[in-house]
Amino acid sequence: MCKVSEKAYICPLALSVDVLGGKWKMQIMWHLKDDILRYTELKKKLSKISQKILTLNLRELEEAGLVSRKIYPVSPPKVEYSLTEYGETIIPILDAIHMWGKDYSEEFGVDVEAAEEIPMLKYA
Repeated sequence: MCKVSEKAYICPLALSVDVLGGKWKMQIMWHLKDDILRYTELKKKLSKISQKILTLNLRELEEAGLVSRKIYPVSPPKVEYSLTEYGETIIPILDAIHMWGKDYSEEFGVDVEAAEEIPMLKYA
């Protein structure tokens, strides 16, 4: 049972922030938007995230029905992460947030670190 379904929310925005909030969840979903990735691949793309926090965020996204985890019965274990069908519905929203951040950085002169695929704001 999803933790958020056990809570009462005052509006849909509060629910959305609870499900997607935090420093990493939207970035994790952004990297899964075009690819199925193994844990180590995600960790490389989010180099500043700790193993503990990545695991916690992946579990929360899986519990929320946005990310799927597939375990292959091999040794060593192989685990892949992808967006669920419902998780894919967030992509247009993430694209809009990405464009807004790009526009904001240009308008206000915010230094944006150029990553391999996607620019991400630097975190303090």
